[in-house]
Amino acid sequence: MTTCAPTLLELQRAVRADLLGFTDGSATVYVVPEGLTPQARLAIYRNTVNSTLLKALRLSYPAVQALVGEEFFEGAARLFIEQCPPSNAQLDSYGATFPDFLAQMPQTASLDYLPDTARLEWTVSEVLHAADARPLDLQRLAQLNDGGLKSVWLLPSPAVRLFQSDFPVDAIWRAVLAHDEGALADINPAAGPVWLHVYRSATGLEVRRIDEWQWRLTAALFAGHSLHDALAEAPYEEAHRWLASLLVSGCFSDACASNQACGPTSRSQLT
Repeated sequence: MTTCAPTLLELQRAVRADLLGFTDGSATVYVVPEGLTPQARLAIYRNTVNSTLLKALRLSYPAVQALVGEEFFEGAARLFIEQCPPSNAQLDSYGATFPDFLAQMPQTASLDYLPDTARLEWTVSEVLHAADARPLDLQRLAQLNDGGLKSVWLLPSPAVRLFQSDFPVDAIWRAVLAHDEGALADINPAAGPVWLHVYRSATGLEVRRIDEWQWRLTAALFAGHSLHDALAEAPYEEAHRWLASLLVSGCFSDACASNQACGPTSRSQLT
């Protein structure tokens, strides 16, 4: 029986479905059996795909792997790969829902801080892989009078995020990656909540713990509120010092007199 030659798109879809386990052998009819059966040939590529996705998860979640151990992590990751295959070819974007997957596993129920530790690691990964953006030119703000400053909107840089957790996940993350067993043993998982400012500076990645009011003020700015509205409920002197810190650290890329002119803000920067 002669098989009609598929289009390139049909071939790609058939191979993808087989490699990700969506079908059972639909692509084998297009594989030439030279030395190996079509099933064996596809199995080689399937193993390569699974190994690559597993490596991507290991790179994104090193602290989680250290907390649960390599064997458990690999088992959880392979289940995740099976149930949540990638939707695009960008490996940097694969694994965003892994923290939610861990939260639903009965085996991790006693580690209530684990999903948020994973979420922090994903936030760090997002910041590390975010696009570069030129920091806001502070001379633009210096030229505004008080009235202009009150009505200004600030657009956040792509490489900045806010993160909130009921657990001290920043301390857990640092201790685990530093292999500091003493520091890890001293952490009280019930010592939260914490509010974190995660951003990429000229010197590298920064994860700093901030006060709740600082988090709320910054969240308001990231959500598209004007500077006047964001400052309304914050302590005056402290708020202005915090705003200066955000500006100096390059957390904003643009400023404008209306939120429409700034373009869409990224609500995904709040975690």
